[in-house]
Amino acid sequence: MRLVVGRIGRAHGIRGEVAVEVRTDDPNARFTVGAELQTDPADVGPLKLAAVRRHSGKLLIRFEGTADRDAAEALRGTLLLVDSADIAPLDDPDEFHDHELIGLTAVTTGGETVGSVDDVLHHAQDVLVITAEAGGHEVLVPFVAALVPEVDVAGGRIVLDPPPGLLDLQNTD
Repeated sequence: MRLVVGRIGRAHGIRGEVAVEVRTDDPNARFTVGAELQTDPADVGPLKLAAVRRHSGKLLIRFEGTADRDAAEALRGTLLLVDSADIAPLDDPDEFHDHELIGLTAVTTGGETVGSVDDVLHHAQDVLVITAEAGGHEVLVPFVAALVPEVDVAGGRIVLDPPPGLLDLQNTD
């Protein structure tokens, strides 16, 4: 699975630098000189980082082969990607990368299959988006230990202990 770690913004200066909108929690690991990133659209890359610096709170990058402002501006809007297999697991056993959770089968503590995790939302609280096996509607489950007592990434499942009614909500559209 490919994960977005950044998006190329406007050109900066005349020597081929671009501003990058960071979309990763570890920019120092993803954006280092010599690193090669895949792109979307794919025909633009891969792009190899030739220079990285911070300026006025922005991440500025120059890619190999991008020597002037016109070449840099042509990259605008390109998404920068890494393969999820290249991302090391987190040290804390109670923390997970989104890509580790997406695709897991959600079951209740009683063993009943609810559906599968399709997304993880990060707002005031992390929320799992589960597509129900019966009916295909979405169920939003706060990702807290009281409601999600077990996450078994290796086993491909996540265990839910929902309060009454949480899984009974139907899409009424």
